Amino acid sequence: MGAQLRVYKRRIRSVTATKKITKAMEMISAARIGKAQRAVAASAPYADELTRAVTAVATRSNAKHPLTTENPNAKRAAVLLITADRGLAGGYSSNAIKASLTLTERLRGEGKDVVSYIVGRKGLSYYTFRNLSVGNSWTGFSDKPTYGDAKTVAAELIEAFTAETGGVDELHVVSTEFVSMLTQDAKDARLLPLKLDEVQLSDQTPAKSEIFPLYDFEPSAEGVLDALLPRYVESRIYNALLQSAASEHAARRRAMKSATDNAGELIKSLTRLANSARQAEITQEISEIVGGANALADASRGSE
Repeated sequence: MGAQLRVYKRRIRSVTATKKITKAMEMISAARIGKAQRAVAASAPYADELTRAVTAVATRSNAKHPLTTENPNAKRAAVLLITADRGLAGGYSSNAIKASLTLTERLRGEGKDVVSYIVGRKGLSYYTFRNLSVGNSWTGFSDKPTYGDAKTVAAELIEAFTAETGGVDELHVVSTEFVSMLTQDAKDARLLPLKLDEVQLSDQTPAKSEIFPLYDFEPSAEGVLDALLPRYVESRIYNALLQSAASEHAARRRAMKSATDNAGELIKSLTRLANSARQAEITQEISEIVGGANALADASRGSE
């Protein structure tokens, strides 16, 4: 019985140590959520003004640009999947991967070849383990992305989109939108070619409903689009990275809170079992003492 009690005590110490780790990770994620939300809010004014400028040039001129021109015979599409670099975030990465696979199947059903680009080690590991082809991948910044990271990703995607041979006709982004501390939605959106009737500002007001002033474009509308559209793509990807980072922290906080609560319940259960084992051990010892005393008493009466 003593051996069983030692097993329970050892498990209690192990679970208690795990509980401390999960509690610390929960608190870290809770602190980082606020920073990620502030980063999303800080990026909104720039993205809104850039969206207004792009929409004004595209709708107030007759300029034709490869980033806004629909290809009626699209045969190849690129899908950018944004996942986490680390685990312990519940279903955050798996939900994004499922959304990416669903989108891939839909695009293939439309007769398009799909090239996958991945941000985050979790998505890359999933594709690598299943021998799925990957155009390129980026890791190491999923929980704290910078505009430079978005610019690096956007540069390669724009290059693939504008390539004359071996490029892609469409660019889609699969990311996770931060709705609340309890809700994060994996979604996909077509980024290129730009659909002006789907351009949204940060407050979800359609950009096409704006009343624009009259503009003069220098040196030309095409030149302005050449300069603005890549920045627009960068800002959209940056926003997707920031939204995904906030979602990752929220999902990890929720998962770690659940793990901490489960550890607490397990400690209570093990403590009850340990108390029962100690009680049984004490009862057994008392029984042995009483039995030994009775045996001595019987032996003493027999000798008389």
